[in-house]
Amino acid sequence: MENRDSGYDPMLIEGRNEVIEAFRSGRTIDRVYILDGAHDGKLDTVRREAKKAGVRVDFTDRRRLDEMSPSGHHQGVIARAAAYAYASVEDILMKAEKAGEEPFIFVLDGIEDPHNLGAMIRTADLAGAHGVIIPKDRAVGLTAAVAKTSAGALNYVPVAKVTNLSRTIDELKQKGIWFAGADMDGKVMYECDLKGPVGIVVGAEGKGLSRLVKDKCDHIVRIPTKGNIDSLNASVACGVLAFEIVRQRNN
Repeated sequence: MENRDSGYDPMLIEGRNEVIEAFRSGRTIDRVYILDGAHDGKLDTVRREAKKAGVRVDFTDRRRLDEMSPSGHHQGVIARAAAYAYASVEDILMKAEKAGEEPFIFVLDGIEDPHNLGAMIRTADLAGAHGVIIPKDRAVGLTAAVAKTSAGALNYVPVAKVTNLSRTIDELKQKGIWFAGADMDGKVMYECDLKGPVGIVVGAEGKGLSRLVKDKCDHIVRIPTKGNIDSLNASVACGVLAFEIVRQRNN
């Protein structure tokens, strides 16, 4: 058997018993990959534990599992653990309340690049945001690469992962928070009042905001740019908009 120890990834958990125990021990799991078409008692238990924890299960072929597997002994199932535990949306609101500040939240729609997510979490800390909200599906979670890129900010910025961003935005609106979505079709950010309890909503690079999330935003704002490139990198755009909010809050 080929020795793959040099490719060891502490975020990957392989094997049926190992994945089941990871769930039952309370470890934070981002995603589970199961061999498509495989069925037995242990794999059924993995699926039940994943459903109970609200973790997405991807059914995939053996080749992909073999490529992911550091050891080659995955037994038809691999789980990807989070580098950090997730917070709840209420944790984010509580952080603002304890600081005696109006909530300032980043809502990130479909960010798939771990370096972008890590940079945005770092920006959230530096801008004084109270937390970051990401979706469960079609987005990167708190991987080791995200943690590294955040340069320690994950120790200070709570990150909540939710099933439905649109519904979460609606729930936060009921608590008095309004949302500004970043989009090139919006109003120039300098012309917008960005004070008060606010969430900035930023979409993935190349895709932008999804239609449902964009429709939930109270205002659509844009960063004025010059030059020939269509748009800024997602994490850069997030930073520019965040510090415009900081500027307005401090004036």
